Amino acid sequence: MSDDRRGGDSPAWGRVGPEDPTADPATHPALRTPDPTADQPTVAVPVEGGGPDSEATTEKRAIPHTRIGGLWAALILSAVVLIFLLVFILQNTEPVAINFLWLTGTLPTGVALLFAAIAGILLVAVPGTGRILQLRRQARRG
Repeated sequence: MSDDRRGGDSPAWGRVGPEDPTADPATHPALRTPDPTADQPTVAVPVEGGGPDSEATTEKRAIPHTRIGGLWAALILSAVVLIFLLVFILQNTEPVAINFLWLTGTLPTGVALLFAAIAGILLVAVPGTGRILQLRRQARRG
């Protein structure tokens, strides 16, 4: 007995599409492409009157994307990153010797790496900010 449940004498591979290759997507529901707006989250909105006992129909309305929603998403992501950073710093408390020019000292490993990351961010942010300001001045003139 075969595991092939399709039946008939169709090949085991290479069969794509409807049984009828001339089927029209406008008249054949299985061939219609999905609506791109259907993937958005929807909220049921009552159309006419009524509470939970009424038989009022509901329509689906897409939830708009706002700047505040993006801000909240960024804040949540920042909080998660901050928690991971704090856990990293608290787990890496072994002291490490730091030498910079004529200065020497010891810091916990996590704190030393945090300072190194901040210095790297500043090395990128300061010249980048200067370039952005330069381009804005140039755009105002021209």
